Amino acid sequence: MPAPDAAQREAARQLDLRKQMREAEEAILARAPEHDLEPSLDRIAAVMDLAGQPQHAYPVIHVTGTNGKTSTARIIEKILRESGLNVGRFTSPHLHHLRERISLGGQPVSIERFLDAYADILPFVEMVDARSAADGGPRMTFFEVLVVVAYAAFADAPVDVAVVEVGMGGGWDATNVADGVVSVVTPVGLDHQHFLGDTLTEVATEKAGIIKPGAITVSAPQADEVIEVLRARAEEVGADLRLEGRDFGVLTRDVAVGGQQISVRSLAGDHTDLFLALHGAHQAGNTALAIAAVEAFLGGGEQPFNDDVLRSALANVTSPGRLEIVRRSPTVIVDAAHNPHGAVALRQALEEEFTFTRLVGVLAILKDKDAVGIMEALEPVLDHVVVSRSTSPRSMRPDELGQLAGEVFGEHRVTVVEALPDALDLAAELADEGGVAGGVLATGSVTTAADVRLLLGVESA
Repeated sequence: MPAPDAAQREAARQLDLRKQMREAEEAILARAPEHDLEPSLDRIAAVMDLAGQPQHAYPVIHVTGTNGKTSTARIIEKILRESGLNVGRFTSPHLHHLRERISLGGQPVSIERFLDAYADILPFVEMVDARSAADGGPRMTFFEVLVVVAYAAFADAPVDVAVVEVGMGGGWDATNVADGVVSVVTPVGLDHQHFLGDTLTEVATEKAGIIKPGAITVSAPQADEVIEVLRARAEEVGADLRLEGRDFGVLTRDVAVGGQQISVRSLAGDHTDLFLALHGAHQAGNTALAIAAVEAFLGGGEQPFNDDVLRSALANVTSPGRLEIVRRSPTVIVDAAHNPHGAVALRQALEEEFTFTRLVGVLAILKDKDAVGIMEALEPVLDHVVVSRSTSPRSMRPDELGQLAGEVFGEHRVTVVEALPDALDLAAELADEGGVAGGVLATGSVTTAADVRLLLGVESA
């Protein structure tokens, strides 16, 4: 039998890598999920010690908040990459596959790089698991392991800077073993109350834990009690707090085809007539925050940024699953809004930037979320809702969600459909009743947005 040629050998190698990746994913996913955790930095700190502290091999821009974290992180990453830097980005959750959470050079980490980093850190993870078990404690969680993989992959690349989004909270979040030279706080609201607390002060106190000594902190507009917490933390550790609305912010904003035209006052100067390829006033705010973060990182907030670099970055930035148009005729929009605060921003963007004659919602919401609050926020813009479930095991049962929806929208505006593909088909039919300007909005969770993207053949993220 003739020896396999180079192409055949490479195909066999890629097949083996995919098999190894599936096995690694299964092992990681078998750990406690990110919504089932024991708040502590002890386990991940022990692993990082054993691994040689890879998270200190590069500067970090650390992003926390309740809504807008992923979009803001992606905008920061895009601007830094346009500036010529090699950037690592860690965000969560993912839409379609684990590797999306770890980005190198603007792309999900390759299978080979992921496996190399995982192989490097796995012995240390197993050592810490064994120590924890001996003391009656838990194994490291799914999220903790992914954070270690990300920090190891960034050190190995190596990256010039890592943009890191917290998973939940801030102070005890696994990502907080890194020390951000710039910390970013997106709008803070109530979410994950069972971990973070029932008041804005409690939530903000946890999120302020990412503010480190000597850091520059940039914050979106916040409620007064949140500002007080951030100010107190900054004074405590000697950080420099810059606030949107006082030190930087959006000057002008106009709706444009495919996005919006904005002008921004940043920390070191004004940037005018920038086209942003994202919809919604909240994305304009995220952009002002991102520009401030980049200026804080590159010039301490004192050096004006190059407008040509900004124009190139913002015109090409993407945020999959966030007010994203994934189909035409009828227009189908997916959005990952999963709490009332995010749903309000979504509603406002729909009211300002779209002119649907009939908009039908496809709603699938996780059972531990404020479903009524989400639906009340969206009620003014939805003519009808089709209630279903996503592929998440945490998705609320359609009959239960349908009952709540009936109380918000009125039973005549609600249809319950068990299977999401059938729900999407029905919503498209109902939207067509509005003519060429009918539309469908699929929302309620990240999983809902991801499932609809897959159903419509959109898989890249």
